[in-house]
Amino acid sequence: MHPADIAIIVLYLLAMPVIGLLLRGKQRTGADFFVGGRSLPWWAVCLSVVATETSTLTVISTPGLVWGSGFTYLQLALGYIIGRIVVSLVLLPRYFKGNFVTAYTFLGNRFGTASQGVASLAFVVTRLLAEGVRLFAGAIPIQAILSSYGLHTEYWHIVLGLTVLTVIYTYVGGVRSVVWVDVVQLALYLGGAIVAVFVLNSMLPEGWMSTAAAGGRYQFFDFASNIVTSQYAFVTAIVGGAVFAMASHGSDQVIVQRVLATKSLRDGQKALIGSGILVFVQFGLFLLVGSGLWVLYHGAAPKSLGLTNTDGFFAKFVVEDLPVGVAGLLIAGILASTMGALASALNALSTSTVTDLYRMFRLKPLDEGAALRSGRLWTLVWAAVFVVFASMFSSTTGPVIELGLGITGYTYGALLGAFALGLLVRRASQADAVIAFLVTVAVMAVVVSLKFTVGGKQVGLAFPWFTLLGVLITLVVGGLLSLRHRTPAEPVLAEVSRA
Repeated sequence: MHPADIAIIVLYLLAMPVIGLLLRGKQRTGADFFVGGRSLPWWAVCLSVVATETSTLTVISTPGLVWGSGFTYLQLALGYIIGRIVVSLVLLPRYFKGNFVTAYTFLGNRFGTASQGVASLAFVVTRLLAEGVRLFAGAIPIQAILSSYGLHTEYWHIVLGLTVLTVIYTYVGGVRSVVWVDVVQLALYLGGAIVAVFVLNSMLPEGWMSTAAAGGRYQFFDFASNIVTSQYAFVTAIVGGAVFAMASHGSDQVIVQRVLATKSLRDGQKALIGSGILVFVQFGLFLLVGSGLWVLYHGAAPKSLGLTNTDGFFAKFVVEDLPVGVAGLLIAGILASTMGALASALNALSTSTVTDLYRMFRLKPLDEGAALRSGRLWTLVWAAVFVVFASMFSSTTGPVIELGLGITGYTYGALLGAFALGLLVRRASQADAVIAFLVTVAVMAVVVSLKFTVGGKQVGLAFPWFTLLGVLITLVVGGLLSLRHRTPAEPVLAEVSRA
């Protein structure tokens, strides 16, 4: 890469903490740190939600999906929109009515603190693994850049550097800094992707889109694939994608926390549904880049170009073919997306730890000052843990975006199922909910590892089904256990934790 690109990347990475510090606002209470004083504009939260769920996984990995499945990944995005609409109508009104800081407070009020703590613990473990994959993915382009200059570094060195830069503004500014930095980062990497499309168009021969279409790279709907094992079969993508989005945007604190930082229920609903539409457009943009790369590299297999998997095609193009300055800005945006996702995870983990897990061990809630101090302390703790977890994924060979989504299969169904149990099964008690939750996690650990022989290949259950299956198991187990009770369980209605 040109030295100017390196300079842009370095300056941008250093600028992100500064921007976060400048936009942090006043941090006086736990509510300021965890939910921004519930005063953030819906459009900023909408962009932050998109940036939070995007990360380097999407930017690096999505273009490469064109090699295997064309545009069929967009079917999942349609399901995501449906799922967000359901969450906006069913769960968000309850969260805002209760003035919750975390989604799991709902479970605490319905069942008790034990169920709230178990759900929060499951979220912590899931987020550590999933965000560890994302953080590792952010190290991929940096290592490629440094290698081009003859500098060979370990992934964990890069992971540590990104984490330190992210902690600076997350520790001081809480969710307010995270949201506003997300807005800047989203604008940058989406703008970079648009520029990449124009650059690709100038490099490719006239009619390149027809070439890609003739090669099946623009296939959108997939009605032929096995709905059990193919994640991009139409029914799998729409139904599984919708249920997955209900879990990720209704029971995952990383997203719910953003929405709860808006001024009202209506603003939260606009932010959540709007983010689904924007994600669909974003996926389409990255897949369009992928179709151009497929033509540019003549549909070559990754190994023929010295790449480990299809994730490397976009990184190769950025480093080798984008004009000076543009490459630096796009890579900075890619790295910034990693920092944004990490910042969101750190803030959500510290929020859930203080608000949910402390409730299991303390008789009285923390006062505002103690909540703020505890939130900052746990931000540092989880940052250190992330460095370790991200370094665990350096040996992965498949598309990291699919790995990241697959990890959530262990607990997302149990989390969403616990919410569904509380809403649909009036007799269910806290013991029923906790047992059903643990049984579901145990069963899904087996299901995720199962392999079938289809067409001579070993394949597993398509990851979009993981969440739906988990929800069904939780409802069945919890529902059967609830039959022991003659009368409906009374909601605990514990005091809402105001962190």
